[in-house]
Amino acid sequence: MKIILVSLDTLRASRLSGYGYGKRTSPHLDAIARDGVLFERAYAADIPTEVAHTGVFTGKIGLTTGVISHGSDLTHLPKSVEWLPNLLRAAGFTTGAVDNLYQLKEWFARGYNHYINSVGGNRWIDGMKVNELAMPWLEQHKDESFFLFLHYWDAHTPYLPPASYVPEFYEAGRDPYDPSNASMEPAYNHAAYPFFKHHHYDLVGNVTDTAYYDALYDAEIRYLDDRLKELDDHLAKLGIREDTLLVLFGDHGESLTEHDIYWDHCGLYEPTVHVPVILRWPGRIAPGRRVPGLVQQADLLPTLLEAVRRESPAGIDAARLADPEGLDGRSLWPAIEGRAAGTRETIYLSECAWQAARGIRNDRYKFIATYDAGPFRRPPCELYDLQEDPHETANLADARPDIADALESQLNAFVAKKLAGRPDPMTEQLERRGLPFRRRIEQILNGAGMTWDAWRRNPDRALFDRAAAGKQHR
Repeated sequence: MKIILVSLDTLRASRLSGYGYGKRTSPHLDAIARDGVLFERAYAADIPTEVAHTGVFTGKIGLTTGVISHGSDLTHLPKSVEWLPNLLRAAGFTTGAVDNLYQLKEWFARGYNHYINSVGGNRWIDGMKVNELAMPWLEQHKDESFFLFLHYWDAHTPYLPPASYVPEFYEAGRDPYDPSNASMEPAYNHAAYPFFKHHHYDLVGNVTDTAYYDALYDAEIRYLDDRLKELDDHLAKLGIREDTLLVLFGDHGESLTEHDIYWDHCGLYEPTVHVPVILRWPGRIAPGRRVPGLVQQADLLPTLLEAVRRESPAGIDAARLADPEGLDGRSLWPAIEGRAAGTRETIYLSECAWQAARGIRNDRYKFIATYDAGPFRRPPCELYDLQEDPHETANLADARPDIADALESQLNAFVAKKLAGRPDPMTEQLERRGLPFRRRIEQILNGAGMTWDAWRRNPDRALFDRAAAGKQHR
């Protein structure tokens, strides 16, 4: 038995043609979905990258593991917490990864016989480099039962796709540097600008048209899709495509100017928390299935363990792969086989990086409570009717206090139950360290001789650029 788990970092579900997008961003992903099962409403319970992947590999949300904040030095995952690669290796699988999450936290390398660090190359972490590292590994281990984790970063900032991919997504004759276009001004004069100047804007150039950034994101997805086709063609060449359970997921999505978020992945809004999840397993998963109900990333671990128990491959001790205790995830198999619409009626959401917030989403409504807005302007409570307002433009918290209060009570009760008397890790993070990304901005501002409070009152791009340039020339 062969399992390939693929993380598609920063991939927003609604930007894929298989999820209804009108542009041809994902022809091969769409083909994989047609041959398997696509989950229409899959969610990242915890965002962004660090906490999302911890949930995938433990089958537990952040409130259970205590891992709720991306980039925090307070975070620790005890080795006693069951970890998917550890479980599979102990059962007899050869385990491998092409990934770089180990550079964030040590636990991401746990359980692998072979951990191949993907950092390097001309485009930071390029899908082509991931394939160059993964394909020889596949050739070496094709006759074994293996678990391989692949982490593609192409849709993540900075958006630097090969130039040939851009014209399909950017209107011909349009000038991305047109000085009369002021659409980028809100992004350039945002409180988060000092961070993105160094990590994104300076690398792309003095763009004035927001539509160009959106086109670059689409082009990155199309480039990623071609890399996935190369991987799939390699599986076919090796003769193992039909034997491989292929699982693809987005760790989080991406906001493209919505809610004052400019090409980044924060906020518990649909662009960031609604992610693609697609599975293909020829002969075991019927093709063309679309699951309409709510599911979450933590469901992947029990799904994979059940798949191994069902297959009982030779040389694998499937009896060792009982579900660990205390899982938040539930097996997707009833939904895959049409016996259920999803795995739950309610999704609980959390973030603690750029801003600190929790949310609850059911079939119709979403409620968000913000505890620290960081560089953003947020009301303390937000309520959206996703049926009538799928883009979350009308906050109904004041107009429908009955619904807002009921959902807030449900959210608070869930948090209290999960903590079971333990300290709240989000409260601890905010009190002891604050928001990790606000701290990063403060460090950048300090290097330019500026303060957070002054910058927050007047986030003027020109002021920061002059201050930063003056420090560089001293």
